[in-house]
Amino acid sequence: MKKILVINPGSTSTKMAIFHDERQVWAAGAHHPVAELARFERVSDQYAYRRDFVLARLHEAGLPLDFDAVIGRGGLLRPLPGGVYAVNERMKRDLVEARMEHACNLGALIADELAARCGCPAFTADPVVVDELRPEARISGLPLLERRSVFHALNHKAVARRYAASVGRRYEDMDLIVAHLGGGISVGAHRRGSVIDVNNALGGEGPFTPERAGTLPAMQLVELCFSGRFTQRQVKQMVCGRGGLAAWLGSNDMITLSARAETGEEPHKTVVSAMMYAVAKEVGAMYVALGCHADAIIATGGIAHSTHCMGLLRPQVEALAPVVVIPGENEMLSLALNALGALRGELQVMQYTGEDCRRGLVEPVGK
Repeated sequence: MKKILVINPGSTSTKMAIFHDERQVWAAGAHHPVAELARFERVSDQYAYRRDFVLARLHEAGLPLDFDAVIGRGGLLRPLPGGVYAVNERMKRDLVEARMEHACNLGALIADELAARCGCPAFTADPVVVDELRPEARISGLPLLERRSVFHALNHKAVARRYAASVGRRYEDMDLIVAHLGGGISVGAHRRGSVIDVNNALGGEGPFTPERAGTLPAMQLVELCFSGRFTQRQVKQMVCGRGGLAAWLGSNDMITLSARAETGEEPHKTVVSAMMYAVAKEVGAMYVALGCHADAIIATGGIAHSTHCMGLLRPQVEALAPVVVIPGENEMLSLALNALGALRGELQVMQYTGEDCRRGLVEPVGK
């Protein structure tokens, strides 16, 4: 039997679980209030806070640091193929120095420290920078700004495979739209095993979310940036971390916000409805990316637990394809299975080199 510790830092939460082979035997975690996280200037400053949170939960449960592997959620590395990766020095350096800030950057770092304490390997798998975009999806309206693949790859792939298996088919033989609805929202077009298009769920694309601004009016954003009222860091925090519902309603707690919206309380009702409308529009865009054909639309993530939010989304998109709701995140089990496969020699353990796997675009005229 293999004992595996899984660590999953999200934008507003930290989750952990212990697996004995495929079986989860313990889990813990908590939602971190915006006010508590706001005291850290940078996400990287949260490292000790998140690490100590994990250690405290293990200590409270009387669980020693005695594992065959520790695996952490993948972070914002350079674009790479999907799979299992050993945590190495180059990976740790790139996570610490990552241009884009997100708590997922801390997953492999915490896993590496705890694995070192108990003398076992540290892994990560299917990080958010898995890149399978079709060439056309990389091109924006400015040659200087290439579209990037940054999304909830681990959960996207896990729920897509789970749904395919439930209908007796292979993920690699299906066309699916997956909408991960959480602190961040990513909607991806899965064509026969590859995510050929997806909004950049961190860098300011797609629907606004409980804490991210999503796509914004470009000219107004430029004017805001040069107004002299805000620093670059403050604007970035508006885009990711303190935007979306947090900016409109003062909270990113979807359980509370959804409940207040469902009672008809304003502005909660209108703003939550607007968020789900934006999700529906993104689903429509991914339907076009798949050539106007999808076998199913899968709604997943924490917000999929909300019957109110699913009631808003379903009638807007169900004419395109059957809507399947798989609430929550399957990331913990998926990470555990990746670590187990690596320990058993069933999955190749890859070494992160820091090389960018993206195929280069055609050089624009005049560049």
